[in-house]
Amino acid sequence: MASNAIDQTRRMLSLVTYLRERPGAHVGDVARAFGITPDELISDLDVLPMCGTSFRGGDLLDIDTDGDRIWWHNPDDVAAPLRLAADEATALLVAARAVATLPGLRESDRLALLRATAKLETAAGEAAGASSRLSVTFESEGGVFADVDRAISERRRLWIRYYSPARDEVTEREIDPIRLVSVGHTYVEAWCRRSEARRTFRLDRVAEIKILDEPSAPPEVELRDLSEGLVQPAAEDPEVVVEVGPGGRWVAEYYPHDSAEELPDGGLRITLRTPEPASLRRLALRLGRDGRIVSPAQLADSARQAAREALAAYDQDSAQGADGSYGQAPAEPSYDQSQDHKRQEQGS
Repeated sequence: MASNAIDQTRRMLSLVTYLRERPGAHVGDVARAFGITPDELISDLDVLPMCGTSFRGGDLLDIDTDGDRIWWHNPDDVAAPLRLAADEATALLVAARAVATLPGLRESDRLALLRATAKLETAAGEAAGASSRLSVTFESEGGVFADVDRAISERRRLWIRYYSPARDEVTEREIDPIRLVSVGHTYVEAWCRRSEARRTFRLDRVAEIKILDEPSAPPEVELRDLSEGLVQPAAEDPEVVVEVGPGGRWVAEYYPHDSAEELPDGGLRITLRTPEPASLRRLALRLGRDGRIVSPAQLADSARQAAREALAAYDQDSAQGADGSYGQAPAEPSYDQSQDHKRQEQGS
């Protein structure tokens, strides 16, 4: 599997040439040739039709598949030499220079990009001058990315201080990095020596990182297919039942779940599994009156206690007005179906 977006981009560029020379190629054959799964290949093929020889959407790649074979219907239409308008050349040069400054970019890739940029500047002529007055700066977990990418390349262990929002704590641990993945955010999949298990760490939650002298030696593990998302609950994970009103139906869209039963008021009764049920306390607080945890009972009690503590802190900080009087504390967040009915009757 590709370890990051740079590898995927390189693969997709090669894929265009490969498919041009092999009309009607079988999905399985192409996937094996590139060392990826058929699902990863289909994901690449979903992106290619949005690529072409013009920033304005003309001459896009007309590539599709029936799940067995791959067809490219207009290879000759995009074979002509690329001609860029001034604004297209400017945008491309600005983007190329910005990418060349990214931490974690392999030196060979950086040099190749700079060579291509120099050739484009020569071909662009006056447009290159305009692009030199523009710049883009990336704000990201670049330093962490660079260290993780280096550790993977050199097969070295990492020490990290990591913030876990589910437990609201920072822990120190040593990890053997396996690969970098991007699913909304950038993560490193690694073997955690603290828990002696495979774990996934979000890079923007790494507070500190060091590359160690010890060699990285993760056990042989089968890489997960992440096409269905990063969070894939296991059958043995604890079951949690959440009831939401109409305003909380979005939970079923964002959280993988076993079932979502319709409720009479337009809400849902959602059954899901998670290795860390305590992390759903934050969900309960966010939902407020639009939802509540039903079971397990201990988690439901814990969520109610967290709500009471949050309201008590709010009361202490903001209930006293400028005249020294105290206002009425807000009601405890809870899912009140009768209130939902009233709002619906009032058209709100």
